Amino acid sequence: MPAYAIANLRNAAPHPEIAEYIERITATFEPYGGRFLVHATRHEVKEGTWPGNVVIIGFPGIAEARGWWDSPAYQEIAPLRSRHIDGDIILLEGVPEGYDATSTAKAMREALSAE
Repeated sequence: MPAYAIANLRNAAPHPEIAEYIERITATFEPYGGRFLVHATRHEVKEGTWPGNVVIIGFPGIAEARGWWDSPAYQEIAPLRSRHIDGDIILLEGVPEGYDATSTAKAMREALSAE
């Protein structure tokens, strides 16, 4: 099942360390099967607020996403970003191919009727 690293990055000001981080990050996730799906492209807020930029890196599975995050290669460059950019970063599993949200609604209805 695919997994993702999602970052909402805010208050990024140009800095040489950020440029270095961007230059080096791809080499840290490629060994784990990672690839950029979204990298600071424009986003359109339809509800609520979402300041900053969005980055999404896709992985074959959650083990690979965790392996990348915990890797010495990534941990070495992470401070280059975190010293200069505020943000929230999460790792999460995706849904399997063919996922049907109605099964989630059905389980919710069953739980509500059992109350």
